Amino acid sequence: MAVATRSGIERSSVIISVFSTTPGIGKTIVAINLAAGLANEGYKVCLADLDLQFGDVLNYLKLTSTNTIAGAQRVMLETPEKFHVRDFLINYQNGDLKFAILPAPLYVYDAYQTDVQLVTDIINKLYFFDYVILDLNSMFSALNLAMLDISTVINYVGVIDFLPALKNYKIGYDTLIRFEYEESKIRLVENRADSQKLIDGRDVERLLGEPFYHRLPNDYPSVNKSINSGQPLMFAAPDSKLTKSFYELVGLYTNRQDSLQPELASSGGGGLFSKVKSWFGF
Repeated sequence: MAVATRSGIERSSVIISVFSTTPGIGKTIVAINLAAGLANEGYKVCLADLDLQFGDVLNYLKLTSTNTIAGAQRVMLETPEKFHVRDFLINYQNGDLKFAILPAPLYVYDAYQTDVQLVTDIINKLYFFDYVILDLNSMFSALNLAMLDISTVINYVGVIDFLPALKNYKIGYDTLIRFEYEESKIRLVENRADSQKLIDGRDVERLLGEPFYHRLPNDYPSVNKSINSGQPLMFAAPDSKLTKSFYELVGLYTNRQDSLQPELASSGGGGLFSKVKSWFGF
């Protein structure tokens, strides 16, 4: 079922942003394995690497491409009539499993040339996918706020292993709420949930006032094997507890797709960035 957004674009895709306020906690691994798991279920999936300075999706999957979101932005700006988003996608394929990737820029300076509205338009042109996964960087930037605005679900990932990490996670969650993202849109995901730590997950939930949507177990050997082989976990470590946990997370999203779909009607209408645009009349 296609849903008309406030921008007038019909979109049938569910957009899942993978976001964190702390770098280095496994966000890209989560994004890649969500994409692979959803593709394994038969859905058409695109993974957009929007960590524009240090995106690692292609590195993790041992892929290369000169076509990136930076090039897509240039074409859309200079010759919009010639723009086709498919020209800037690369496929990851392993046997029958396939999902598309919109790569991050090759050069750091391209990140500073980013036009938020153009990137938003590019993501909206991925409407022909069932799921679009956005791998965001770890800050409340203008681009991230715009992407969170158009997301169906904000997959807010954290590793709660000591007090500073808990503080940062709570500040990030409180900021999302203060920016008026609906609580139902934010899914709390704890990574490395069973690692040795001084903080009990139940205490974290009491502090946040919200339960974790899913907990991913700690499994460094399987993650290392995945990165070294350039494969999602389902191929690199099919029997690992982390792989099974990703299957469970994917199952939560696919089983809830019917309930997620109506939220698309308000995609692009919530959150801080869209309010700032309306305040300034653009």
